[in-house]
Amino acid sequence: MQNPLPLMLEPAPLSRDILCTFPAVGTVLTMVIDQGQEKLGIKFIQCYRWMKFINIRFEVHAALWHAVLTPSSKLCYLPDDDYSVMHRQRIHEERIPTQYGRLPFTCFPWPSRITETSHPDVNSVTLMDVLTYPEVTYKFKCVVRVVALAPWRPEDFRSPSGVYRMQLTLEDPTARIHAFLFDTDGDKFFENCESVDALAKMRDVLLGVNRDPTGEYATRNPPWIQCCLKSYYLDSNDVWGSRTYGMFDTTCVC
Repeated sequence: MQNPLPLMLEPAPLSRDILCTFPAVGTVLTMVIDQGQEKLGIKFIQCYRWMKFINIRFEVHAALWHAVLTPSSKLCYLPDDDYSVMHRQRIHEERIPTQYGRLPFTCFPWPSRITETSHPDVNSVTLMDVLTYPEVTYKFKCVVRVVALAPWRPEDFRSPSGVYRMQLTLEDPTARIHAFLFDTDGDKFFENCESVDALAKMRDVLLGVNRDPTGEYATRNPPWIQCCLKSYYLDSNDVWGSRTYGMFDTTCVC
């Protein structure tokens, strides 16, 4: 809770106008460019052009992948009729119309079965679809990973009055968001976990944590789960600025 995972590597959130220019499907990868890269002509890059980057290093910071240019990195423009460009466009166009077009490739053939939703026949969308949806309030179904939750201790999941109040950090290849699990939505989510021990087990399953023989946490690989999300606002005078997300109609079943 004192050191929450960031939602992005940028120092300030990107505006919704910028996010709306991003593709809704595919992996959004942040690239870090420092002052030593002037020779590449980064400041003169033209937007909306296909480019090829060579000799890029990938690193993980705050559990987020990002790309870093190196002294040997190179870049070049690609024409629209380049084979690799046409191949990727064809893959994208074939993927979008299908029922599974919004699912992360790494969850195929299907996400884990540790959660169920009340809307099994609704197609999934990406978190970028959620962030850029044209209406402030709406309901969605997504396939995501739970990469963090607060509070951490199962005995603190409920308030002293017995009401669930938690914040989950969710991610997919396109974005990362915070979603709240509150009150009756929490009751439904944890309806199969009544004891503190059961809640602790479910927490570990959601976060994909494994323990070593001494009981200490060793590795972590959160599973892909299905969930329903709703967007709503907290301030009627600033509906977009106060837009918030919550999980609902989702139940842990493992």
